[in-house]
Amino acid sequence: MDPTQPSALQTLVRDTTGMAASDTTDPDPPVHSAEQIETISAVELQERLREEISRAARHGTPLACLLVTVGNLEELSRVHGSDLSERTLAYVGSALRRQLRDFDRIGRPSERELLVILPGADGPHAEAVARRVLVRLRTIKIEADGRRRPLRVSVGLAAWRAGVSDQELLAQTRAAATRAAGLEPPAGGATVSPPALGRP
Repeated sequence: MDPTQPSALQTLVRDTTGMAASDTTDPDPPVHSAEQIETISAVELQERLREEISRAARHGTPLACLLVTVGNLEELSRVHGSDLSERTLAYVGSALRRQLRDFDRIGRPSERELLVILPGADGPHAEAVARRVLVRLRTIKIEADGRRRPLRVSVGLAAWRAGVSDQELLAQTRAAATRAAGLEPPAGGATVSPPALGRP
């Protein structure tokens, strides 16, 4: 490795305010792993989603999910290494956490996605949260090789309906995030067309 070149760990995640993630003045303190923002694993996420669906069905309360994706995360990993993509997703999760209620849950259904479970949130409420989250996350930029790059953030939204399973709800949310990113959902995906919030 060329010692004159910055490593992935030396690359900074910045807000558009110009504050680096390592700055003490940054409103979103630096994190180095997703666990530090209390995300739950894919297995725990599935269990929690099933519990929330069961509770919503039992009490007749609303439930919604958001899926946050970063379109250029794979590119960052390929060019600058997996450490940077991991730190970026962790930083996104930290910023996301500050836009949510204490009892909302963030999980990682895959290595490159963050799913938010919103108990008690109906479609309009969840959409308001999604729009607030999108505005916040769009301010984050990556600084690498002397250049600042915006994150291509997309948010998919789906509100639970009676009879919809946890896997179906996740598929609907993922399909919405895929559409928001300007891509076609995979064949055989969700038949329901939930709202999608795009990226700049």
